[in-house]
Amino acid sequence: MSDDTAPKEANVTSSKVDSKKQDAAGKYLQDHADNAAADSVDLKKLRAKIDWNIVPLMFLCYFLQFIDKVIINYAGVMGIRDEINLVGNDFSNAATVFFIAYLVFEVPNTLLLQKVPAGKWLGANVFLWGVVTAATAAVKNYPTLVVARVFLGIFEATIGPSLMIISSQYYTKAEQPSRFSIWYTGLGVGQILGGLISFGFQHVSPTAPLSGWRIMFIVLGLFTCLIGALTAIFIPDTPMNARFLSEAEKVALLRHISSNKTGVWNRKFDPKQIIEALLDPQVYLLTLQVVLQSVSSGVVTTYSSTLIKNMGFTPKQAALLNMPSGIVSIFFTVLVGFGIRSTSHRWAWIFMCSIPGIIGGGLMSFLPSSNKAGCLIGVYLVNAIVAPLPVVYHWTAANCAGHTKRSFASALVAGSFSVGNIIGPQTFQAKDAPEYRPAKIAVLATQAAAAVVAAVLFGYYVWENRRRDRQKSADDSDSASETTAWAGLTDRQNKSFRYVY
Repeated sequence: MSDDTAPKEANVTSSKVDSKKQDAAGKYLQDHADNAAADSVDLKKLRAKIDWNIVPLMFLCYFLQFIDKVIINYAGVMGIRDEINLVGNDFSNAATVFFIAYLVFEVPNTLLLQKVPAGKWLGANVFLWGVVTAATAAVKNYPTLVVARVFLGIFEATIGPSLMIISSQYYTKAEQPSRFSIWYTGLGVGQILGGLISFGFQHVSPTAPLSGWRIMFIVLGLFTCLIGALTAIFIPDTPMNARFLSEAEKVALLRHISSNKTGVWNRKFDPKQIIEALLDPQVYLLTLQVVLQSVSSGVVTTYSSTLIKNMGFTPKQAALLNMPSGIVSIFFTVLVGFGIRSTSHRWAWIFMCSIPGIIGGGLMSFLPSSNKAGCLIGVYLVNAIVAPLPVVYHWTAANCAGHTKRSFASALVAGSFSVGNIIGPQTFQAKDAPEYRPAKIAVLATQAAAAVVAAVLFGYYVWENRRRDRQKSADDSDSASETTAWAGLTDRQNKSFRYVY
């Protein structure tokens, strides 16, 4: 992947900063400042090398977190309701408790990601949620299903913050959008393959010892465990201990990404940075953006198969007809990720994706279910709204500096995804079946609001950057800003920091 728009690297050795607060990358550069070979490293080849070593595994992790999370969606049309006696809103509640656990455990993740190696922590959690997925095959009733979903939420809670932090360690702000989008396409691929997987396991013989949905949980769980183990082994915790990079390549990479001014790794926990995050308007706007986007996401990921089945299709047909949702998701995610690299303006891409989401919500809400083609198009169009989520993720990683603040903000934004997904499934009430019109209208309303918030974020960042430009003093030189690149400063503390929008 070439990134001609990436900023030029700065030769940063960070010799004038507080060593107690200094980022580990700054210390590494100090210790290897005399590495002359770093000057001759080809950055284009280096980016490609990093891409092939970490992005595929991050893609698989995100693919599996989606497929393992929404497998209950497919099981819902494969007989799980009748087999374990789910009644009333039991199915919606089982979908919701996952996100409650996910939300609650974002806070511990904030603390742990400050102390534990990110790659190994991610791999361990992927392995453990694989165990839970496989164990879900043994559920016998509603309470046991709830327990399984709670533990799945606990272990999946790390996926967003971990991938955001790992991605931001290797790429500049200009390079991040396309990489975030690539691993995020795991969601769309999950929607496509999920339909095929469900279709395949629906052909398990009724006389088999285990139901098709139970075997599906076991197979996917075991595969997840394998990927978790590979992740723990092969994804480095930081660029400084990446085994696939030479010393010269590590130095060249760290010089290159120093322009981010967000740091790479710092074990020192700074509670003042938590307070700053809680007082930062951008954190609340980013969080609200994700909540609004994920209400619709919660509807389509948990109930899309049910919505399609209620149009008059068989369970097998519903599984296959759900697959185009993934194609729409992948198309918009890739379009947005690479579009931002060329034109920037993240807010405009979010605004653009809200338009098909609004149209889709309108078709779902106001067309009769007898109009199968129109309603299917509505279901598919709503999937355009998943593309802005990785945009907000790398927006957070790019605009929140200071390791403690960035970890906390990443966890808060990832946790807000749970809030939307708690609200989304709860708009599906048994009394509203089979049309579920309130849930469809919720999609329409939240997408319109999300477009407005994106425009507000744009206005805030433009205003803040202009304010900083006006306040820039004569001694705030480029060399000074380079010195603070690894100083562990937050975006508020570092006056040379400029927000991307």
